Amino acid sequence: MKYSIHQITEGEDELILRYRELTPEVERMIQFMNRGQARLSGKDNGETVLFSPEEVLYIETVDDKTFAYTKEKVLRLDMTLNGVEDYLKDISFFRCSKSMIVNIDKVERLKSLPSNRIDVMMQNGEHIVISRTYASEFRRLLRGWKN
Repeated sequence: MKYSIHQITEGEDELILRYRELTPEVERMIQFMNRGQARLSGKDNGETVLFSPEEVLYIETVDDKTFAYTKEKVLRLDMTLNGVEDYLKDISFFRCSKSMIVNIDKVERLKSLPSNRIDVMMQNGEHIVISRTYASEFRRLLRGWKN
């Protein structure tokens, strides 16, 4: 893929993506461009905090409550896990179990486990297991990202 970068001295910043075919590489670029627009809100010590999905390592439901985990904080979301998944569908998030969504961009290492599961080490050193129900789709996704 060919690209060019030009710095301007005035006017509004603009990204233009021209493509002939919607390939996985082009889809990744579209996802990257859409990231800056998405925002989440969560509760932290009684205050509402707005934050970017890029800050999130993973999102988990515990006792019917949804939490977003960043490197520094755990924020309570008012959305259900399905609602968050739908909201973040064009960004690098993947449903890895019934109760968890992981940010693929924050994955540091992968290790295959017995029973077709995957141990994922996040950038903060935490380990998450991708269940066998979702492991095949995760492997397919990673292969597509390598193209």
